[in-house]
Formats: sequence, C-alpha cells, structure tokens
Amino acid sequence: MVLDEVWRRLTGVEPLSGPHGGPLRRTVKLILDPLVIRPVQHPPCAGAMLSADGAVLLAARVHAAADVLAATAAWFTLLKQTRRALRITEGNAQDLYFQRCFELATVSGPPDPIRDRAAAEAALREIHGLTAGRTTQALREYLSEPARSGALAELIGTAWRRRPLTEVPDHAETLADLLDACAATRFDDGGRPAGIEDAIDASVGTHTGIRLWNGEIGSLAQELGLTLYPLPQPPGVGASAATATLGLPLDRTIHERVFTVLQASSERADLPPIPELVDAEIARACAPWAFLDESLRVAAAAGATLAVTLRPLGDGYRPNGNSGPATQPPAGAAARLINGRWQREAYVLQARRLAVCTDAVDGPLGAIAADLRVPWRPYLRRLWPRLHGRDVREFPVYATDELWDLLDGVARSVILDHRMRVKRALAAIAAAEPEDLESRVG
Repeated sequence: MVLDEVWRRLTGVEPLSGPHGGPLRRTVKLILDPLVIRPVQHPPCAGAMLSADGAVLLAARVHAAADVLAATAAWFTLLKQTRRALRITEGNAQDLYFQRCFELATVSGPPDPIRDRAAAEAALREIHGLTAGRTTQALREYLSEPARSGALAELIGTAWRRRPLTEVPDHAETLADLLDACAATRFDDGGRPAGIEDAIDASVGTHTGIRLWNGEIGSLAQELGLTLYPLPQPPGVGASAATATLGLPLDRTIHERVFTVLQASSERADLPPIPELVDAEIARACAPWAFLDESLRVAAAAGATLAVTLRPLGDGYRPNGNSGPATQPPAGAAARLINGRWQREAYVLQARRLAVCTDAVDGPLGAIAADLRVPWRPYLRRLWPRLHGRDVREFPVYATDELWDLLDGVARSVILDHRMRVKRALAAIAAAEPEDLESRVG
C-alpha cells in the first residue's frame, strides 16, 4: 500500500501503471523491486509490512528515481509504437521491454520520438533476435504440418499407453514430514524432520503422480482443479494456443504447453530447438504430474498436500458442505503459517463480510468468494506452471529451504492476486452502487 501511494504521486508514468493508477504487477516485479527499491540491499524496504523508517526509505528511493521512471515510460511507449510499425507480435511487450526501457532511460534520458526511433528499432531487433527461431509462429507451423501432426499423435498414444499404473504406497506421512521440514526452515530452529532428499529417494513424487491416474481413488486430479475430467486424459497435439484460453494444467495440448514455455522465456536461444521441445513435452505430458524430474514431482505432491489444508476463511467455515478433497490431511505447521497470513488479509476479510457470509454467487465478489472456498485450486494452478517451467529448463529442487521458498512464494502470489481482485471489485461496486455498499458494510 505504501508503494501504491508513493507511485500515484509520480507524473509521466501512466504507461507503467494499471487502470486504477497504481504500478502494474510487472512494473513492480521487473523495474521497481530489482532496479529501484532493491530490498536485498535495503532491508527496511523488504517484507509485506514496513516500519515507519522502511516506508520513508521506500518513498525516498522511488521519488529519487522519478525522472528515470518517467523516461522509462516514454521509452516503453516508443518501443510499442515501433513494434507495431515493424509488425512484431512475438512475446509480451512488458516482459520483454520493461528492463531494456529502464536501461535506455538511465543512459539516455527521455527519448525524442523522431531522433530516437532508430535506437528503439535497434533495441527491438536485438531483443527479438534472441529467439533463434524459437517463436510461437515457428511452433504453430511445425505442429500444423498434417503428416507431422499425425505422427506426433501416434507418439502421444504410445507414450500414454506406456504409463506406469502399478500399485503404489500412500506417502501421506512422508509428505507431512516434508512440509514440517519446510516450516522449520522458516524459523531455522534446527532439529528438522526428514527433508526433500528422503522423499526423492522414496519416489514420493512418482507414486503420487501415478495415483492421479488411478481410477480407484476417483477424481482426485479433478478435485484439485488440475483437469476437467474425472481422470487425466492423453494430451492432444493442438492447433493453436493463447494465454487467455489455456486449458487446466493436465488438460493442455502439446501446443499450449510449449507455447507457455516460449512466452515465458526472455532468451529463447538457451532453449532446445522446437522439434526437441515438442518431443520432450510429449514425454513430460505422459509422465506422473506431467513432469520428468523427480524433485519437481515431489514439489507438486508437497504443494497439493499443503494446498488442501489452506483455509483463508478460517477452520470452521464450510459453505455449501464443501470441505475439500477426500484425501485432505490435517493442517500442519506450514499450512498454519500461510493460513495465518491469509486470514489477516483485510481485503479478503472484506470479501467474506460482503459476499461469503451471505453466500453471494453473482458479481465479482461472488467469484472471489468461490475461489476462497476452494483455495487449493488457484494455488495448484499457479504452482504447476512454475514447476513446469523449471522442468523444461532442467532446474530441479534439491534443498528443503528452496522448496519452502517455492511453495510459500506461490501462496504469497495467490494472496496478492486475491487482494488486487477484491480491491478492484470493491472499487467497481462503490462506483456503481455506493448507497447499497454502505448499507451492507454498516
């Protein structure tokens, strides 16, 4: 909130701002945190809650960068105009250009729309030259060739039939111990229970992934929000992909899976060529949890175990008889840490007062309330893509504290997402029905 208030006092930063005047999430992630605030170097600016000194320091650092930020916004506008002129459609402009615009602003100051257009064009060609042929257009052309599409469909069928479907043990106790170890890293209290290495050695990730395919336990994957179907289905090749229409994690086509990898990569030349990406993704999509690395399968299993114990509305609230998946374990230390943080969220509490307690089902607050009733679903839908990206880049998780940072980071991301959604919903309600809102709050 401090950052939001400071940002609104700046001028000339509209291209880096959201519709309500605050900084865009990518502005915070790509520019403010790493380049302006630098919380690692300035600890008082770190953390969700700032002291008075931290708030003053944060405000001072942002105000000191006001001219550079305004110039960054101007460069971003120029790069977008030049991008359209060059008919470049590849990648997300904010992801690709924000940090380069800050660099240009720092070195050259605000751009001249005419004199600096050549510099903008050179920057764009350099940025997009890093794709080395790994473009979404190249992916679409590769997968749309009729003979190849048929061969890939056959390859998927073969890989799906070869899935391991053997009897596997229940690792609930091992996963509970792992989450306790994760929580212990938060306090660094020593004497920790078994960590991620033991879970990897016991093939916990593989076994729990196999259980998602097991018809005997029914629709666990569906209850977790990973698929629309009672049991996961073999992936299709796919003919197109778009960020706004992606399927649920285990329902995504090969096209969608590789598409998300390309979209998230700032330097695609480091990735394998398109044919290798596609072949590897077919193997991955037919593996337990749709991951090839065992440590990431363990991370998915631990995340699912943690997710079904999340209670943003409190332990006693069970609207419409919805108590979560049948395999739900009791909440451990890790869940209590996240639940405590989530239950203190002012905007989430406001959503509960206005929508949850009245069982509202319509409007933006009703949609948020529905997510709060089944918090494991938005949690796992955010965790799975992060693990998928790590799997593609062969970036395993071998340390318990690293696993906790990953699981806790996803929780923080979901909480922040809810906060912004509730804030926008309340603003919309206040603008449309101020008298009705006042009567409900009162």
